Amino acid sequence: MHSAVLATALAGLTMVNAQAPGAPVPIPGVTGQLGDATVVDDNEAGVTYTAFLPNSTTSDLRGFVAGTSNANGTGVNFAISVSGFPDPSLGPFMYHIHDQPVPSNGNCTATLAHLDPYIRGEQPPCDPTHPETCQSGDLSGKHGNVTGDPFNTAYLDLYLSTHEGPASFFGNRSVVFHTSNATRLTCANFTLTSGDSTGSNGTSPGGNGTVNGSTPPAPFEGGATTAFVSAGAIAAGLAALLL
Repeated sequence: MHSAVLATALAGLTMVNAQAPGAPVPIPGVTGQLGDATVVDDNEAGVTYTAFLPNSTTSDLRGFVAGTSNANGTGVNFAISVSGFPDPSLGPFMYHIHDQPVPSNGNCTATLAHLDPYIRGEQPPCDPTHPETCQSGDLSGKHGNVTGDPFNTAYLDLYLSTHEGPASFFGNRSVVFHTSNATRLTCANFTLTSGDSTGSNGTSPGGNGTVNGSTPPAPFEGGATTAFVSAGAIAAGLAALLL
């Protein structure tokens, strides 16, 4: 019986390893060092933060990304309308909320990494069927890459906050659009365009990533938090367990 179980496990590992060459693929069950993201359910109604893409001389991208608190307080309704993408061969194009705002000189690199309060890391890629395991700021990972030009979409994200305080708050951060090789095309800061983000109902949920005040938390600048273990190492461990 033990031999049969080990053989089955090894067969599964062989299939996984066969997919290893090429682009990384989502791996179900990957989560952050601080766990999965929690649903934000106490956003003040009617609060909107909007990032307007700048009239840049280095990019033709124009448009906006707007996030409005859901009427019932749970999550944020996003509306995105952007046009002017470069040659499609540079895609698929992606966009994310980044941890830091764009400085006055417009340097998109200074926005640092994706908003990642649960310290997940970028690799392996987000599994959109389990958005709670993704980086909070990985909008295109959770909801889909840019699919055309112009690009117009809308969706509800359950894991971001319009309420100042928790690490899931995005109102003092930025959005960045990328090519498929992570080149940053353009970026813009979110600004309050409607409502009151301070609220009066205390601290919003943010799991273990909650911070005090509206200052962005220290960004996670490391690599992926998930270790990739060789098939041989896993097989050896399975064999030891089955002996």
